[in-house]
Amino acid sequence: MSKVAVIGLGFVGLTTALGFAAKGHEVAGVESGERRRADLEAGRVPFHEPGLAEALADCLGDTFAVTGDLAGAVRGADAVFVCVGTPSGDDGAADLTHLDAAVAQVLDAVRDEAVKPVLVVKSTVPPGTTAGHVAGLVAGTGVPVAANPEFLREGVAWDDFMHPDRIVIGCEDPRAAEVLQRLYDAFDADVCVVSLTTAEFIKYLSNTLLATLVSYANEMSMIADGLGDVDVPAAFRILHRDRRWSGHPAAMASYAYPGAGFGGYCLPKDTAALAARARMLGVEPRILDGVLAVNVAIAEHVADRIAEAAGGGVVSLLGLAFKPGSDDVREAPTAAVVRALAARGVARLLAYDPMA
Repeated sequence: MSKVAVIGLGFVGLTTALGFAAKGHEVAGVESGERRRADLEAGRVPFHEPGLAEALADCLGDTFAVTGDLAGAVRGADAVFVCVGTPSGDDGAADLTHLDAAVAQVLDAVRDEAVKPVLVVKSTVPPGTTAGHVAGLVAGTGVPVAANPEFLREGVAWDDFMHPDRIVIGCEDPRAAEVLQRLYDAFDADVCVVSLTTAEFIKYLSNTLLATLVSYANEMSMIADGLGDVDVPAAFRILHRDRRWSGHPAAMASYAYPGAGFGGYCLPKDTAALAARARMLGVEPRILDGVLAVNVAIAEHVADRIAEAAGGGVVSLLGLAFKPGSDDVREAPTAAVVRALAARGVARLLAYDPMA
């Protein structure tokens, strides 16, 4: 079995750490936040994600340990997974500050190690980041790098990690490939070994497609409302009868149905980041820009319809998280609708969510 360090115990990092620990690997989870670290050391998962509490109870003190000592965790490790946040900047580009800091600390900790761990970027970063930016940071240190994007859906992340439909490994170093192949041997899924940038691009390819489907459905619903005499729910349900939409675990039909837009941590951030990256390359990302613009427009459109129907009465909102089965309110479409309703003079609002 391998020794693994996971830096950052948020949604992705904790799922990754516990997943490897459940497979028998020795895992040290590094968390800099004192409150979150205290919760995890006490056996409490500080956010809602089915399956993680049980996994934490099974692994804590056995194959999984929580620590604030990054240097101690990474020394002697076979692989170090960096799972820190890469939030959007004002221009939509991914902010790599936390990634840079984590890489610098890892390099400092393993400077004198005879065998260096594989540095694995699991944080979502724009294509070309690992091969260019991260590789530049580790140049001359002997630390091999790899990209291993996550494809976790909030609400079913544990099942997604333990039963993946594919595992993508980006690396060009033979030892890095060997270490990661060994880590994933116990998982029943195809391991796709590609270049560093291809691995990163696959992640964005996935998320921007989902974002595009949501905005496509919403744009079509606005056109249908303009046409009049279109039963929008019926039209989309009949669209879904095309057998190509059905399937497990894809269930792509759930993305091609009009609502109030897409939210959460991944789709808005990743779509904006890839659009920013395209502009850096001199490519005008018209579809991606359009996807983001429609996501803003749909909240205004929904607010118009609600305000008109309410006629000055009370408006009740059922659901505040960005999607069912999650308590995550980051970039939640509901927030945009509430702001738009307030701007239209709707002053009486009631909102309910069982978790968020």
